[in-house]
Amino acid sequence: MKRDKDALFSEPGPDGPYDADQTAEDDLWFLPGPDGEEAADFLSPRRAAPPRLFDPGDWRAAQAALAPDLADLAVQFGALDERLRAGHGEWVHRLALLEVADLGWWAGDRISAERLALWTGLRLGATGDDTQALARAGWAVRRLCGGPAPADAGWQEGLADFLGRSNTDGDELPETVADLAEVMQAADGLHPATGAAMMFHAWMALGQGPSTAVEAAVLAARHGAAMARGSAVFLPLALSGPGALRGAGSPQQKLAAWLRGSAQAVVAALLHLERIAAWRARAIEATADLSGRTPPALIDVMTAWPIVTAPLAEAKSGASRAAVQRNLDLFARRGLIREMTGQGRYRVWTAAV
Repeated sequence: MKRDKDALFSEPGPDGPYDADQTAEDDLWFLPGPDGEEAADFLSPRRAAPPRLFDPGDWRAAQAALAPDLADLAVQFGALDERLRAGHGEWVHRLALLEVADLGWWAGDRISAERLALWTGLRLGATGDDTQALARAGWAVRRLCGGPAPADAGWQEGLADFLGRSNTDGDELPETVADLAEVMQAADGLHPATGAAMMFHAWMALGQGPSTAVEAAVLAARHGAAMARGSAVFLPLALSGPGALRGAGSPQQKLAAWLRGSAQAVVAALLHLERIAAWRARAIEATADLSGRTPPALIDVMTAWPIVTAPLAEAKSGASRAAVQRNLDLFARRGLIREMTGQGRYRVWTAAV
């Protein structure tokens, strides 16, 4: 009798209301899976490659569709490169100051050209509210004027050095820099202007903080200049307004805005250099009767800097303050320069182009 009772309770019976539903538990896909090889076999069919943030294939297709616009930009930038090669050595610096001042207004820093000239030339003009903005602008001017381009040392090392995020302590690169390097490595073979547009929009998406916008534009400007022979070390983007930087939508829409806006900026740079070249020739002729080294030195300063103060002219020309002030007044009387503030002190001059 006891054996029959034990057999009765040992045999499986129907599930009760409090028994676990093994079939339902097996179907719970969100529970941790098995370990080891079984886990790999289980997960591999479900794992899909993540989509690329910036697919170079889309940008290649956009480049092919916009070939006439790309050719127009290349021709205009080639003309700028030749103009800079044959012109004054400080013209790149002048264009960089104007470009960064316009980039600052687009990015929200709103640093005027005269304040930027004072800061980059003499480290003057900063206040507690905009010291960081001036520091960003000074960095942008230095990077636009020369030095290695972002890709010169390979994308990872080159980008880290260019952005000041070098791996000096043996640590890994910042994730955003590594991601941008990966994007640009995949874009190998794109025309420099197309690659510059892709780089700009990629860094705007990946970067963080208030410096992202200026960094993105400077990175793209230096990379885009690879389509020339080296005299034009950056591609102007904002000299005629920020149209190149406001592209949105598909890669083709972004690239169309980029090519159109940068071509307009290059034309604006060419016209500006033509006016400065004409002014320089006129200034040399108008001061031929003056003796001493201050007049030609002052002409060089006015050629290189769009906005000039007496302390800046003194520092860059090597002349005394009295000689600089006397020649500035003489240049103004001869119609070569004009004073911009209308004040008796802290005056600012620019070439009367």
